[in-house]
Amino acid sequence: MKINIQDYNDVTVAELQGELDGDAAELFRTTIAEIIAHHRAGIVLDMSAVGFIDSQGLEQLLWVRDYCNESRCELRLAGLDENCLKVLEITRLDGEFDHYAELAKAVKSFA
Repeated sequence: MKINIQDYNDVTVAELQGELDGDAAELFRTTIAEIIAHHRAGIVLDMSAVGFIDSQGLEQLLWVRDYCNESRCELRLAGLDENCLKVLEITRLDGEFDHYAELAKAVKSFA
């Protein structure tokens, strides 16, 4: 997995590229923890380049949700493809995240 970071005012966009699975867990946690440590108001995970999420990837999403809640940082997901959205729906986790079809709408939702 590759993660590109961009800041938009108090919101950080983390563009995820590749598979969100156990192999990506350490990089994912380290990157998100670093973003939150900078006291960002919000994080958008741009998942438009993620084509696969496994059970460990779901665990990472739940971890970042909980970590954001503890740190008073809001979380949004953007650009979920049909497969990833289906995984969230099947596991009934789609209601656990604010998700947007477009990255711009997710970033603007913090305004």
